Amino acid sequence: MATLFDLPDLVLLEIFSYLPVRDRIRISRVCHHWKRLVDDRWLWRHVDLTLYTMRPKVMWHLLRRYMASRLHSLRMGGYLFSGSQAPQLSPALMRALGQKCPNLRRLCLHVADLSMVPITSLPSTLRTLELHSCEISMIWLQKEQDPTVLPLLECIVLDRVPAFRDEHLQGLTRFRALRSLVLGGTYRVTETGLDTSLQELSYLQRLEVLGCTLSADSTLLAISRHLRDVRKIRLTVGGLSAQGLVFLEGMPALESLCFQGPLITPEMPTPAQIVASCLTMPKLRVLEVQGLGWEGQEAERVLCKGLPHCMVIVRACPKESMDWWM
Repeated sequence: MATLFDLPDLVLLEIFSYLPVRDRIRISRVCHHWKRLVDDRWLWRHVDLTLYTMRPKVMWHLLRRYMASRLHSLRMGGYLFSGSQAPQLSPALMRALGQKCPNLRRLCLHVADLSMVPITSLPSTLRTLELHSCEISMIWLQKEQDPTVLPLLECIVLDRVPAFRDEHLQGLTRFRALRSLVLGGTYRVTETGLDTSLQELSYLQRLEVLGCTLSADSTLLAISRHLRDVRKIRLTVGGLSAQGLVFLEGMPALESLCFQGPLITPEMPTPAQIVASCLTMPKLRVLEVQGLGWEGQEAERVLCKGLPHCMVIVRACPKESMDWWM
């Protein structure tokens, strides 16, 4: 009978990739063969450390022994709510990531206090930066900061970052490579701040505004004014009306449009009105509706029949986390 030790190395590596980091290191002690597999570069391209409250000494060991030049993406927590004795992210660790991990492209920070971590300490190789429930300082993303910071940054996700406000949004305009922006629960951003910032972010190709205090109509108006080349839009439907949809009509490059519930108001456009607006968008290929209670209803049939050239997706409810955007 075949055993686990008889499996090909490629299969074992695939299995090991699903193990948490701590378990990967433990199984390296089983035998020399598994130790060699655990040391394989492929296994350390994507690392998730959010499951652990990790001492700095252990983190530094992982960085030197396993990750280094192999690392492409990293998820880690800052233990913001773990008590004053919990280890915190430090500028020294961020700088070490930049020096020892030259292939690091994506960094996701969860529940981290970054108020004492300057943005200049982040790895300059980053193309994607995600902040989930993080604290940042008032000057962290402001426009007056060094314009050479993060020169390759293409995507930034700001999910429930309570300090993020108009001044920070304006500061994003210095990232000239930026193409994707996701705002989730950034309740300090105002309609005026969004409109002003999008004037200088006209090169964005994807914009997602979820769970903010901004009305959908005002967001669509700002998009129609300044983001004529945007390809993907996702937003919550609070404050969405038929007039707001008119702002999007004729958008020349829009390929994907998503409306996300659960808030439905009397002004919410009907499925027929959504179809009429979508038919004016020459490149639209995906229409997604989440959490509006339209699944299996007449509304879903109207959308599918009216947009035969599009992939129409009607889902029961939005996902709880923001990991879907990947």
